This record gives sequence, structure tokens and C-alpha cells, in this order.
Amino acid sequence: MTASPFSVGLTGGIGSGKSTVASLFAEHGAPIIDTDVIAHRLTAPGGLAIAAIRAQFGPQFIDSTGALDRALMRERVFADPHAKKHLEAILHPMIRNECEREAAQAQGPYLIFVVPLLIESPSWRQRVSRVLVVDIPENEQIIRVMTRSGLSEDAVRAIMATQATREQRLAAADDVISNIGDPATLVPEVDKLHTLYSSLAKNSSQHL
Repeated sequence: MTASPFSVGLTGGIGSGKSTVASLFAEHGAPIIDTDVIAHRLTAPGGLAIAAIRAQFGPQFIDSTGALDRALMRERVFADPHAKKHLEAILHPMIRNECEREAAQAQGPYLIFVVPLLIESPSWRQRVSRVLVVDIPENEQIIRVMTRSGLSEDAVRAIMATQATREQRLAAADDVISNIGDPATLVPEVDKLHTLYSSLAKNSSQHL
């Protein structure tokens, strides 16, 4: 089966469980195109973005393995909004090109784009057929990220401050999965949405 033009933008705040939800959709045969995975690939040793990052920011931002020094870059972009814009100017076009390449090759009933900053990006919201938000309370979000990453509460809150608020995400959502408590509760929610998305994708392809 060739890839349908119907696509879902899966988003949520840091630590909300986007990857877990995406993996459940993958079990249904939906191709997953994850912008974070692509960004990590672009900034890994030998990645397409490394030369441009070195030229823009200096060799100190490339670690001994030849990858982006993420910790150092995180400090820089939080301290300097201009640096954040420069980094985005390098990465965003490359990420977009990789997303388009992967989408053209994908096979499945519909596409899932995992985009952490989808709500903050008008262009992404226009490119997907439907927005799915993985939602958790902010206090739970902070605890999960601290446990997973070892970051301090202040560091987690600083990251969250650069993202859309919970209210903004929910206001933009076509669908919401609440990721609270037992992860097993996600399975029937994803099953139900898979049925919906498969139907919508089939209908959209019939009207092309």
C-alpha cells in the first residue's frame, strides 16, 4: 500500500510520552516520522548539519566524537535567542527535507509525524491533516523529565517555558490522549484512534 496523503501531527510537551504513543501506532503499521530522531541524526558524527554548526558557532560546539555538544548548545540557545534562531535556520530546512524524503518513501494507512514543537510552528499545523496531543499535568511532566534526564526542576521548567503551554496545545488539538497512570491504558486509546485515522485516510484518498 502506498502512503496516504492523510497525516497526523503527534505532539506534546517534553516528557509527555510522545515516543511511547508513536510506538503503539507503529504496531498498527503506521509509518512514524520523528523530527527529534531526524535532528539527532543530522547532528550525530558525520551528520549533514555538523559542518554548518561548526562554521556558525565554532569548533567548541562539536564534541570529541564529531557530534553536536548538546549540553553546551542547550546553554547557549537558552542564554541567547539569536543563537537559537541561527541553530533553527540550520536545522529546520534540513529536518523538513528529511521529513519529505521519508514521507515519500513511507508505506502505510496514514503517516504519523512526531513534532514536539508542532503547536509553535504554523507551517507544521498546515501540513498535517489532524493534530493529536499527548497530554499530562505539568507537575507530572516535571517529575518524569527529572527522573529520565537528571535535569534539575529549574532546568526542566526553563525548557517548558520555551514550549507552548498545556492550554495552548489542548486548544489546538483535534484529538487528545491522556497519559496518566498505567501505560497500558494507552493501548485502547491508540486502537480507537487508529480505526478513526484509517477511516479518514481511506475517505481522503477516495476524494483525490
